[in-house]
Amino acid sequence: MTDATLLERIARRETEALAQLYDRFGRPAYSLARRVCVDEGLAEDVVQEVFLVVWREPARFDPARGAVSSWLLTLVHHRAVDAVRREATRRRRTAAEADGQWGVPAGPGADQAALGAVVAGQVREALGELPAEQREALALAYFGGYTQREVASLVGVPLGTVKSRMFSGTQKLRVLLGPHVEVEGEER
Repeated sequence: MTDATLLERIARRETEALAQLYDRFGRPAYSLARRVCVDEGLAEDVVQEVFLVVWREPARFDPARGAVSSWLLTLVHHRAVDAVRREATRRRRTAAEADGQWGVPAGPGADQAALGAVVAGQVREALGELPAEQREALALAYFGGYTQREVASLVGVPLGTVKSRMFSGTQKLRVLLGPHVEVEGEER
């Protein structure tokens, strides 16, 4: 029985068809979710969500756009990335609450705020001069709070590629910002 036929049967609410589809794709779906999420429990939740989507909306599959396996694993990848982002946001929020950062923080003086705004503008300008791949890797790591391994999963490239992009991007930023920003630990 083909995968497309199983989806047709699922559309008719045949639970056995869903079980067969899960038997075929449960393991690869979990493996992909596990690679992206790293956390086993999160990966299991992602796979469950995806198969619930398949059960509730099997008509979302468009055979003109590819195979059932591609569609299913794309759903897993998207849900896994979303889950990682949600989890990272939740962890940051929990850490901020634990540190008592939800109150009004003691901010810098007006002179420090103005200087910070100027430096931030220079950093944005320099980031704009980087190739898109390097800018994306740096933004996810430094502003998104993701590890290099998580960036590799989110972007869909090998870890070594992310490391190279970040190293090259950092070197270019150092050259671009050198006259404006003092790098910690370096003497000028």
